[in-house]
Amino acid sequence: MNRPKNAEDWIAQLLALGKHSFSLQKFRSEFPEHTETALKFALKRLVDKQQIVSIHRGFYLILPPQFRSKGVLPPSMFLDDLMQDLKRDYYLALLNAAAFHGASHQQPQEFFVVTEFPVLRTMKKKGLTVNFICKREIPVGLLDIRKTETGYLKISNAALTATDLVQYAKHVGGINRVATILNELASQLNARDFDELLLQHVPVSVLQRLGYLLDNVVDRPLLASALFRAMQSSEMELFRPPLTNASTIQGFSSDEKWKVIVNTEIEMDE
Repeated sequence: MNRPKNAEDWIAQLLALGKHSFSLQKFRSEFPEHTETALKFALKRLVDKQQIVSIHRGFYLILPPQFRSKGVLPPSMFLDDLMQDLKRDYYLALLNAAAFHGASHQQPQEFFVVTEFPVLRTMKKKGLTVNFICKREIPVGLLDIRKTETGYLKISNAALTATDLVQYAKHVGGINRVATILNELASQLNARDFDELLLQHVPVSVLQRLGYLLDNVVDRPLLASALFRAMQSSEMELFRPPLTNASTIQGFSSDEKWKVIVNTEIEMDE
């Protein structure tokens, strides 16, 4: 490929190669003869022409004509490149991952990405919101790699998606919404999903809540039994967690099997 004449020519070449993002460091390396002032001016011109947008410090998206009115790209088109640039392991999670697995009862308005510490600030740009949730360790063996139109995307597998929904219920609108999504997502689960790797990465209280929901709310007794057997095989000690942390536990009894304090009545969305 011919050496680009200028910044506009360079991003056109990137688009032709199917690339929709670049780092400031990469931009500088392409034009070593330019001063820092000249580079900043070139980037500003491209921003003013709505050909690029800064989505994170030192990281830019290239906007094809069909996306310029929105001023941003869908995260599926740039998330993997961004996280590589930040040198962070990650995966797309919660409602967004559930949608990839066919549980699209309610299309998410925000995106949730699980990554490692230290914490990343919520990213807001042109109506797009990307929320970051941190874990001490990313369970690589529980991720699916999906092909996208611009590359690849890491998402939680169906079982990890289910446990994350339970663990981070407040991020997705509460336990009722979790049950609604789980009702669809359960068709993608099977007994083999509740393996040692999953149990190592999920708090016991979350597994208890998931088991209770599978047994008593979404009517998946076989899945619930498989999870219960796996927990017994791992000799997990069951505590008495509340079904939801958004309500008091006083005056409520616990489920005999799962030991979950049933402190709310689940009402799934139609």
